[in-house]
Amino acid sequence: MDSQPVQHIWKEYGSQLRGFLKRRVSNSEDAEDLLQEIILKTHQHMKTLKDPDKIYAWLFQVARNTLTDHYRKNSASGHHVDISEFDEVLEDTRVDETSVHSELTQCLQPFLQQLPEIYREAVEAVDLKGMSQKELAEGLGLSHSAIKSRVQRGRQMLRELFRNCCSFELDVRRNVIDYERKSECC
Repeated sequence: MDSQPVQHIWKEYGSQLRGFLKRRVSNSEDAEDLLQEIILKTHQHMKTLKDPDKIYAWLFQVARNTLTDHYRKNSASGHHVDISEFDEVLEDTRVDETSVHSELTQCLQPFLQQLPEIYREAVEAVDLKGMSQKELAEGLGLSHSAIKSRVQRGRQMLRELFRNCCSFELDVRRNVIDYERKSECC
């Protein structure tokens, strides 16, 4: 098999996998070892992927299986690991593979409350409620460009509040894949 597809997959999802593993194992060395094992499995079993559009789900299933094997191996070698507890953690990750986003969403409300009302209102309507900027402009009797400016300014203010609170790791699409709190601000 050509290694080019695996390199592309790795470039796109490697950081997400690393963050996923680091949150689930006790040390960084184990996470890196597991990451290498997942790369190897990806290369070896890529042909079993039936739908290339589902590479993300497939890749994280490989990661979950590798983690399960890791914990079972440690349990068999005398290290005490409660596999049933780990299975519950894995089940949770199947339900919500965007746990980083979920955690950060909990932080959003206090930050939104810090924004001036005109910016908070614009960001909440457009980004949280799914209203178009044009609809919001019409509803408030303002120009589309005025609402566009408010949304952009509100987003920038939120970005600064988050940056002051946390360090973020982004994937190639600029999606948040991991974070570390700088303080207890959220």
